[in-house]
Amino acid sequence: MIILQVNQLTKYFGADLILSNIKLEVQSKDRIALVGRNGAGKSTLLKIISNQLSFDSGDLIKPKGVSIGYLAQDTGLQTERSIWDEMLTVFAGLRELETQMRTLEAKMGDPAYFEDESQYARILKEYDEVQEAFKQKGGFQYEADIRSVLHGLHFSEYDYQTPIETLSGGQRTRLALAKLLLTKPDLLILDEPTNHLDIDTLSWLENYLQGYPGALLIVSHDRYFLDKVVNIVYEISRKQSAKFIGNYSKYLEQKAEQYEREMKMFEKQQGEIAKLQDFVAKNLARASTTKRAQSRRRQLEKMDVMDRPKGDEKSASIMFDIHRQSGNDVLKAKDLSVSYDTHPVFRHVDFSMSRGDSVALVGPNGIGKSTLLKTLVGKLKPLEGTFSFGANVSISYYDQQQADLTSNKTVLAELWDEYPQKMEKEIRTVLGNFLFSGDDVLKPVSTLSGGEKARLALSKLMMERSNVLILDEPTNHLDLDSKEILENALIDYPGTILFVSHDRYFINRLATKVYELSTVGATEYLGDYDYYVEKKEEALELERLEAETATTKGSKVTSSASTEAPEKMSYEQEKEAKRLERQRKRRVEEIEKEMEELEQKIDHNESELCLPEVYQDHEKVLELNTANEAFQEKLLALMEEWEELV
Repeated sequence: MIILQVNQLTKYFGADLILSNIKLEVQSKDRIALVGRNGAGKSTLLKIISNQLSFDSGDLIKPKGVSIGYLAQDTGLQTERSIWDEMLTVFAGLRELETQMRTLEAKMGDPAYFEDESQYARILKEYDEVQEAFKQKGGFQYEADIRSVLHGLHFSEYDYQTPIETLSGGQRTRLALAKLLLTKPDLLILDEPTNHLDIDTLSWLENYLQGYPGALLIVSHDRYFLDKVVNIVYEISRKQSAKFIGNYSKYLEQKAEQYEREMKMFEKQQGEIAKLQDFVAKNLARASTTKRAQSRRRQLEKMDVMDRPKGDEKSASIMFDIHRQSGNDVLKAKDLSVSYDTHPVFRHVDFSMSRGDSVALVGPNGIGKSTLLKTLVGKLKPLEGTFSFGANVSISYYDQQQADLTSNKTVLAELWDEYPQKMEKEIRTVLGNFLFSGDDVLKPVSTLSGGEKARLALSKLMMERSNVLILDEPTNHLDLDSKEILENALIDYPGTILFVSHDRYFINRLATKVYELSTVGATEYLGDYDYYVEKKEEALELERLEAETATTKGSKVTSSASTEAPEKMSYEQEKEAKRLERQRKRRVEEIEKEMEELEQKIDHNESELCLPEVYQDHEKVLELNTANEAFQEKLLALMEEWEELV
């Protein structure tokens, strides 16, 4: 079922064209990502769809009764209520039904109503109706739903009575997300929902959204998140939209293939045009060949000449180099304890780095990852323990807050003051590589967006040419294209990297080693993020099996035979469960592939129906419509099976 259609939508801000002829369609179970450069108009389109902004032309069609929920970037709840009371407001209608039930229960227990049988029967009937409505709307589980969502977003039961106005901006943003998730609109629109979430919370949100009963429309710069959640990508580029089937990684593959295919077609046509033009030039004046030359010229005039395919829009150009190599031992920390505002955040951390390592620090929010980096670069002092850098180590530090940028300077002065011996042309060239061109370099730093400040900070980092980079959330504020360019530059970097990031895709591409911080130390994992997750899951599974074994051994037994039987049975059951789980996953993958193929067939037939030679052929129209009805019926059956399996 189509729950939203956007056709030929155009939006201006003053005289500036922001969006042009945008097309977008949302089906009831779609998981859609909206991608594009910073400033491409993604958030503007979300605001138009959610009725926060008007548009200038085109159509936005939404069936009556379809509910839309929208969470803007960094939207925080503003209320004097406690966390629990604010979440309860989502279920005001249910709580009213609950009050009615309690009132009717009181009447049913009142002997005064027993005497009038007809009145008592009416009360019983009304109670049955109210109770059924309460049950159908989830009345017996709404409090459990609230606890589940709050727990997933890292709010414990001890927090429930906390007034929301006393919380931080990030906590209020998470609560706004929690409230919207509990509302369960038909179309859930999320603009950068992964901001302010640590990795554990991101994993929970991914699992929650995978099972969400409605449709999703998401803007996010978290590529790992998009790969896990979405199955359709709409790209906003050069003010227009293009649709791609699949997750973010599939979108990148299809986009590259599409560009390569279009470029081959363009080059082939250009070759044909050159041959025709050459023939005309050589043969038009000769009497024996003039007719053929005139025919070729008419062929040229009638030819629909293709435009050169547009590649990616201009991208930043980043390259990190070093003045000289460090020694093999880069950093050693022993029994390190770090505090923030005199409160220890972690203790007894041991870790080391060698030349060429790319080390990711992971752990929950508040564990002290950024504090550790500040300690290593001398901005804070350690509480206990020691750390030391090796020979010839030079360090560059990237602060996620860009606190070192001087707000009253221009972009040009911010970089040039650091390197006054350089020519202005050299400084402008570096800034141009980071997409600051023309008058952009004369902007005050204070007026820059988060993404622009991030690019300026990275340009300073590149100029320093240190052999150790210490990076605190370097991908924050960067669009997807800039993230990929930064990753490639860091992969090619010949020095050593220590970084903190919530971007799991970034960690996967960059990390050769992962350290997980906890309050009692650091655990080393010799691999990327996926390897770290795999080892964590193996450790949890081992703990579970050890706990089961301990329980079994602790049980009272009467013979060795009776001790062995439950263990063997437990193993067989576990083996069978794993086999069934593998079957389920395979079937889910098969269904998703079939559904994708059916959707492509439906799209193809609908495109055919728009062709003049087809819609004038009634038999062909009937054939295509009949085929689409069959495809839709099969798609619905597959969707129902998919919902049962996931």
